[in-house]
Amino acid sequence: MGRHPIPLEEKRKRGTLRQNRLPGTGLEEVPRLPIGEDIPAPPEHLGPRGREFWGKAFQGGNWLWGDVDGTLLQHTAELLDEREELRDLVQDQPENTRLRAGLRQLDRQLVSNLAHLGFTPSDRARLGLVRVKQQSKLEEMIERRANRDNPNWQAPGGREAQSGKHENLGEREKRLR
Repeated sequence: MGRHPIPLEEKRKRGTLRQNRLPGTGLEEVPRLPIGEDIPAPPEHLGPRGREFWGKAFQGGNWLWGDVDGTLLQHTAELLDEREELRDLVQDQPENTRLRAGLRQLDRQLVSNLAHLGFTPSDRARLGLVRVKQQSKLEEMIERRANRDNPNWQAPGGREAQSGKHENLGEREKRLR
């Protein structure tokens, strides 16, 4: 399948964005919804579940661009309303396998839309909105050295402290000094 392309915003943060590989017009910042600004009114035809999603999406997703992402957000809210109705039908008619298959297909479409909007953890990381802080090898080594005499200490990542021939490495270093 190949690697996913790295978003241009991520390349800009890293400092690896090359001007000669940009579209002819270059990049233009689209105004984003500032944090704390009023949430756009949801479309009138949305049901209660869709309206709830609309509000939560704009409250929690300050990276959304109201004018650009509004269409996909509206479509996702409509799918949530449809899912609620379909779920009620499946509960009323559990023997109807077509309804259940339709519900599963709708769930896949919803998850896809949520991913496109950046509402899954992996997609937030891919969009550069969230990063996992990892300890560098140097920081890990310094922490191990500081805690090697502590019997209750666990190495980062949940690994147990090394045992066996390396267990007395600190004592060996002390003798060599």
